[in-house]
Amino acid sequence: MIKPKKKVLNDFGGIMYSTDSSFVFPEEDTVIPENLANNQQHLKVMLDRKNRGGKAVTVVTGFVGELEDLEKLAKMLKTKCGVGGAAKEGDILIQGDFRDKVVELLQKEGYKVKKSGG
Repeated sequence: MIKPKKKVLNDFGGIMYSTDSSFVFPEEDTVIPENLANNQQHLKVMLDRKNRGGKAVTVVTGFVGELEDLEKLAKMLKTKCGVGGAAKEGDILIQGDFRDKVVELLQKEGYKVKKSGG
């Protein structure tokens, strides 16, 4: 499962402090993402160079499912491309410009993939 966002003051509806000792902040229902089949996933593959010292990184976004499945997919892509990378915050980062190869590999696995960006 992908980590939930950190709570900030805006998440509490403007309540910053309460003198009522029995007051409890209302908790939102956390939605657990269901595991979608590969053919129902809509992934985007893009190249990113921003804030990386000019180095190119292939980014795969749009994955819906458990963190373990994301890490397994990331490991498969890194192995097939022969490079390093990571699975962070629901995205897969592959070091280098491997957009075409990643799109081809994901399509072979049955994912719906679009190339995004330049």
